[in-house]
Amino acid sequence: MGFRELLHMNPGNGETSYANNSGLQYVMMSKPWGLVEETLRDLFESAGSSDCCLNMVDLGCASGPNALSVVSHVMDTIQDLCERSNSLKEVRFFLNDLPHNDFNNLFKLMDIFNQGNEVASGSRSRCYVYGLPGSFYSRLFPRTSLHFAYSSCSLHWLSQVPRGLESQNKENIYISTTSPPEVLHAYAEQYKRDFFTFLRARAEEMVPGGCMVLTIPRRCVEDPSTEGECAFFTILVQTLLDMVSQGLLEKDDLYSFNMPVYIPCQQEVESIINHEGSFKLKKIVSFAVCWDANKASDELPFDKNRSGKLVADSFRAFMEPLLVSHFGKFINCDVLFERFAEKMAEHLSKERSSYYMLSISLKFETTHNM
Repeated sequence: MGFRELLHMNPGNGETSYANNSGLQYVMMSKPWGLVEETLRDLFESAGSSDCCLNMVDLGCASGPNALSVVSHVMDTIQDLCERSNSLKEVRFFLNDLPHNDFNNLFKLMDIFNQGNEVASGSRSRCYVYGLPGSFYSRLFPRTSLHFAYSSCSLHWLSQVPRGLESQNKENIYISTTSPPEVLHAYAEQYKRDFFTFLRARAEEMVPGGCMVLTIPRRCVEDPSTEGECAFFTILVQTLLDMVSQGLLEKDDLYSFNMPVYIPCQQEVESIINHEGSFKLKKIVSFAVCWDANKASDELPFDKNRSGKLVADSFRAFMEPLLVSHFGKFINCDVLFERFAEKMAEHLSKERSSYYMLSISLKFETTHNM
């Protein structure tokens, strides 16, 4: 199975599905709504002022209700801008992810959304929603056709696992305090190539003055191997090592498993944007979200066991396809994530750790000769 086929969330609407375990991602995408609204106002005043139809995309939309929440929020903002300017816009909104994303589930939600949009079409701008399978590390649209691109919690996923890690990063699945410098370098270089490629592809697609809002997990320090950075992967590794010691997993299988993700620091993100050169960095917003954040339970008093399970369920929703593909029939994900939840509960009882996020607003300004 190819690498692109492995990268998808748990499908469907079951207990372990991404659709039912993406409350954390909803919190992450809702925090910078103000930046999205501000960026759309800028777009409306420049690139979108004379165009009757705007092309927009959510890059890395996954499946489930979060994707349609993005569309709804953007359309509410567009409608407000239309009313203020006494104009009417139509929007083509594309939901993009890799081909093995659960688009069937998404299409069912899209049908409900489109029916509701038809009912309200007499008083608001029309929105036409489409699925768009493909990698956002390649071109997805014709030249000079895209007005607005949005992405939340997706751009830390790499196009591939950096090469040559199998023998260098044993007992780790990501960068840790014990990872050699070669591993840090391989991850950083892969991220530079991927994010540069992403920006260059969007630069070819954007209309002059087109805009993007990208929300990306970030590190707080320059050194990615600093203790505490991505500690959630360390806890997962400890759980996997326990299963190896009990004969439930093969040691060599664990040693050859590395995550296709990279968490950059703000300086890295800004440097790549400046190096690519097509986009002006308009604004940066930083915020933190607790590991156990969830829109359904944020008002409840802290309970370590509930929080541990929330984090484990969230992890399982995106990790299970990768783990099953790598370890095959030998891995029991029920056992793994029950144990992971227990370890996470103990960690959170001592430290309410947070994800640190970066939301950036970009405006397309330059056309490169490709």
